Amino acid sequence: MAVKKLKPITPGQRGRTVNSFDTITTSKPEKSLLVPKKRSGGRNSQGRMTMKFRGGGHKKKYRLIDFKRDRFNDEAEVLSIEYDPNRSAFIALTKFDDGEKRYIIAQKGLKVGQKVISGNNVDPNIGNAMPLSSIPLGSTVSCIEMTPGKGAAIARSAGSYAQLMARDGKYATIKLPSGETRLILKTCFATIGTVSNSDNQL
Repeated sequence: MAVKKLKPITPGQRGRTVNSFDTITTSKPEKSLLVPKKRSGGRNSQGRMTMKFRGGGHKKKYRLIDFKRDRFNDEAEVLSIEYDPNRSAFIALTKFDDGEKRYIIAQKGLKVGQKVISGNNVDPNIGNAMPLSSIPLGSTVSCIEMTPGKGAAIARSAGSYAQLMARDGKYATIKLPSGETRLILKTCFATIGTVSNSDNQL
């Protein structure tokens, strides 16, 4: 992912590099997948400020993200890679053959026009979701479930990933970048690849 070095106009910007956002392909989100995101701004039901130091910022709408990837064996085409103000990672808009659209967390290397799929017996390509029992050992994964069918809970932020180390019985061992290892049920789903990095500070 390309980065650019800022020309410092303050001492704090000296040596700072930022994302060039060259992988983003559109600036307008899918309207059908937007929901309001309300903030109180520190006001109560009468409109009076009851909590100091809250408020400000730009208005945001929440993008509905498909963390469960529960349409099994149905291919979806990546239509666009988009910025999401609610999270550090980029998101990808996908469209199934029947016209349904869903947002997913974008992995590094995911391209517009690429096909992604989730299921038990699918190819371990970037963006595909599979149970840990079907993923080759040593693979880099992200968006990992902790409870089968509940949706991704581990390694969802920008640049995060884990490595599938071993399988023993009904559990799989994953290793996080911190060195921590965790046992997770083999029936839990994970996505192949590392989450795309959209952090401003790299």
